[in-house]
Amino acid sequence: MSDPLKRTPLFEAHQGSGAKLVDFGGWEMPLHYGSQIDEHHAVRRHAGMFDVSHMRAVEVHGAGAAAFLRQAVANNIDKLSTPGRALYSCMLNPDGGVIDDLIIYFLTPTHYRLVVNAGTAEKDIAWFETLRLERAFEVVLTPRNDVAMIAVQGPQARRIVGEMLPEAATTIAAIKPFNSLTVGELFVACTGYTGEDGFEIIVPAAQAVMFWEKLQVAGVSPCGLGARDTLRLEAGMNLYGQDMTDLTSPLESGLAWTVDLKTERDFIGRKALQAKPVAMQMVGLVLKAPGVLRAHQVIHTSKGTGEITSGTFSPTLSKSIALARIPVGIAVGETVQAEVRGKQLDCRVVKIPFVRNGQSLI
Repeated sequence: MSDPLKRTPLFEAHQGSGAKLVDFGGWEMPLHYGSQIDEHHAVRRHAGMFDVSHMRAVEVHGAGAAAFLRQAVANNIDKLSTPGRALYSCMLNPDGGVIDDLIIYFLTPTHYRLVVNAGTAEKDIAWFETLRLERAFEVVLTPRNDVAMIAVQGPQARRIVGEMLPEAATTIAAIKPFNSLTVGELFVACTGYTGEDGFEIIVPAAQAVMFWEKLQVAGVSPCGLGARDTLRLEAGMNLYGQDMTDLTSPLESGLAWTVDLKTERDFIGRKALQAKPVAMQMVGLVLKAPGVLRAHQVIHTSKGTGEITSGTFSPTLSKSIALARIPVGIAVGETVQAEVRGKQLDCRVVKIPFVRNGQSLI
């Protein structure tokens, strides 16, 4: 018998709004509230909100917090020195595969906040604990089960959140991406997964429904996992389990920018990355013919075969797009072929992302 699905503090609000609920990584989450396409356009044109409370916040406290994270993640946390500053990184296994991607917030030299993915949260925390014990780091890891997280995204998100939090409106109007601030009991981070301006807001669980309803009254559209996926793919953002896994290198997943190989710092997975030549690259594809690109379709190139990792129909571009891992040496602008229902269809290789701030980049 399978375990019952977990529910976020906003579950009843989703039910009351008529959401179609589905199993996502063991959580019962909204797929859409009626129209995935309308929700996608709401984020690109105005503002939408997502319940991302299934993602896990983890506090890292202690004198050894910085030393612990220097070894645990591939990016360099020494870049973080201003309270509230954030860093995106992967954590790797000893073979250089991606255990998970996460965001790290610097609060003080002895206190960091991590946000990890829902489906990998238990695995991530167990891995962190093993590392802590094996290497005797003076650090305490505290998963936060008492909070919810709401992402407010879109060109009007900054204005709306500022109006809802007038005591911090000036800071909210000026804050740059990958920075955060604390407003009373709220943690407001200028981050997101859509390619639009916006915030991911950590809220005490008991206040989540009230905050969600206030956003809805302010004109923010509830959005589900369907729109979140098309938005993130247009923005060229990886999805763990599809575009990267514990068997794939971040250097072959379009994430070289998150791996610090410039300093001498030794982190888990570094030796494996340096020992293995990079043979594949992550690129964007735009289908030239009618049809839809999907994950696991084979890509044929002049240098050999590759595979689509994520594919969909782009509501913003009205074209089918994909992320694909293909051999190194294929350049932007070249034509490759995707196997779609027994046919080889031409695709143009493009630079990622496809869309940013509502505008086509292809």
